[in-house]
Amino acid sequence: METTYKNAGVDIQAGDETVKRIKSLAKSTFNKNVLSGIGHFGAFYEVDLSKWNKPVLVSSVDGVGTKLKIAFALDKHDTIGQDLVNHCVNDISVCGAIPQYFMDYMAFGKLIPEKAEQIIKGFSIACKENNFALIGGETAEMPGLYDENEYDISGTIVGIVEKDKIIDGKNVTNGDVLIGFKSTGLHTNGYSLARKVLFEKYSVNDKPEILDKSLGEELLQIHKSYLNLIMKLNENISVKAFSHITGGGIIGNTKRVVPDSHEIKIEWNSWETLPIFKLIQETGNISDDEMRNVFNLGIGLIAIVGKNDVDKTLELSKEVNEPGIIIGEIF
Repeated sequence: METTYKNAGVDIQAGDETVKRIKSLAKSTFNKNVLSGIGHFGAFYEVDLSKWNKPVLVSSVDGVGTKLKIAFALDKHDTIGQDLVNHCVNDISVCGAIPQYFMDYMAFGKLIPEKAEQIIKGFSIACKENNFALIGGETAEMPGLYDENEYDISGTIVGIVEKDKIIDGKNVTNGDVLIGFKSTGLHTNGYSLARKVLFEKYSVNDKPEILDKSLGEELLQIHKSYLNLIMKLNENISVKAFSHITGGGIIGNTKRVVPDSHEIKIEWNSWETLPIFKLIQETGNISDDEMRNVFNLGIGLIAIVGKNDVDKTLELSKEVNEPGIIIGEIF
């Protein structure tokens, strides 16, 4: 039999079919600043400099880790893209940036156009919800590196912030208050520990009594975007810092925006821990310290504000249906 690229594991026709399927999804996110279509060698985005005085580009790249394993197990691929986009959105918006565009990377053991389409559907949903464009990406088929039923994804986001409005925590000081905002669950971090603990006892389709849905559905809860909340607060008060709670937990991430001369005090009983975290801790006999070092425990974002801005912050957050909780202070 003749040796071809296809019987080596790479299907060019599947790649072409994937591009056809995703073009309309990507184009549905375009705005007037997008100058290119899907399929060019590069993506073009025109910045309207008349809207900015001293614009600074802010970028971030990330993945979703082993949360993908849950998507594989359930054969559900239309939410994992939303996780990735929202994670990236939060990472730059906590710096004060307004997202402009997003680019994706997908690598498959075997490229199945229908599956790729579902992932891109998730990207497009989140891009539209956050009001920016999905302008391009890369899809690779890599037999031998990934199992046929598996893939990996990552994304890059680019935003803009005025130089004098960068939020970096340099003004955080004694007495400042930490206001937390709820997560939907694990978001995109801690899945390696969660899977090790939970799947020794349960399957993805099991429904432990403490949960309202199956374990798999709970673990696929979409990583929340806090963009609207962050923009609302930035427009009305002087937030000293934001902390996006990802890998490393509440303390680990908040330390990144607090000067070394200050400490963080968290009142760990000031909010109700989500049931999924209780299940993980009880099933795995995990210490409080380890849980706090790994998971967000139900708090996905923290705003650090001066005492005089606490009431206003709580009031504004309610207006966008993201009620805040006072969870600690700086000393």
